[in-house]
Amino acid sequence: MSACDPHDPHCITCGDVAVEMLVVEVNDSLAVCEAEGEAREVEVALLEDVRAGDRLLVHADVGLVKLA
Repeated sequence: MSACDPHDPHCITCGDVAVEMLVVEVNDSLAVCEAEGEAREVEVALLEDVRAGDRLLVHADVGLVKLA
């Protein structure tokens, strides 16, 4: 998930792509999430009751949808 690499389909800056990520830890409105071996801090204020183990669709480091 690198920024502005034209060969990376998950460019969060240039592409309109949400990435599925696993929640590892939650601290208030921020969560540490992992995908493809990379951890990122994700804003989860738009979602209710996010817990470790949940899977989220994330775009630009913002959690948009909690997956079932």
